[in-house]
Amino acid sequence: MPKKLLTLQLNNLGKKFYKEWVFRNLNFTIFANQKLVILGGNGSGKSTLLQIISGFVTQSEGDLEYSLSDSKIVPEELKNHISFASPYLQILEEFTLQEILEHCLIFKPFINNFSVKQIINLIELDGSKNKLVKQFSSGMKQRLKLGLAILSDTPLLLLDEPISNLDKKSITWYQELIANHCKQRTVIVCSNALEDEFNFCNTELNVMDYKK
Repeated sequence: MPKKLLTLQLNNLGKKFYKEWVFRNLNFTIFANQKLVILGGNGSGKSTLLQIISGFVTQSEGDLEYSLSDSKIVPEELKNHISFASPYLQILEEFTLQEILEHCLIFKPFINNFSVKQIINLIELDGSKNKLVKQFSSGMKQRLKLGLAILSDTPLLLLDEPISNLDKKSITWYQELIANHCKQRTVIVCSNALEDEFNFCNTELNVMDYKK
């Protein structure tokens, strides 16, 4: 069965904090299977836009329309179709690696019906499966976050500054994971113009173009 592909329409989107508009009048279509990078300097609102797309933050004006193979997605089902990774995302640090993967598997399947053991192997943390996440280095935590997002079976993948806390070897690992497992998915990357984060993207959106 072919994968269902997700399309997203941003209609006159705007976000205001107190009396200041972060961005406004943002109209943009993100097509199925598109690889999009959201660019902008620090404090420009790019992470805010990504969080609005994820449903974690509410826009001040405008609306978003999500379609899965031409069928509209109702808001309460959106979480089932999105996976998200960011350096500021909190994870359950009192769990071991194996426990947190088993916990996440309850809510969303992994792509290709990968088992927990296979996921641990793919994120290259085989020697840490019984280690508490709170004992992980910042790089290991970021690798776990990225692995959970990229390897979850969702048509829309959202990544905020994905190579934060990664060394050169782990950046190569991230790029290979994207290349191998995101061919038939819509991917949106939020970046501070670090090409290693988004060199696979074919479209860009600069938040600075939507300032009031």
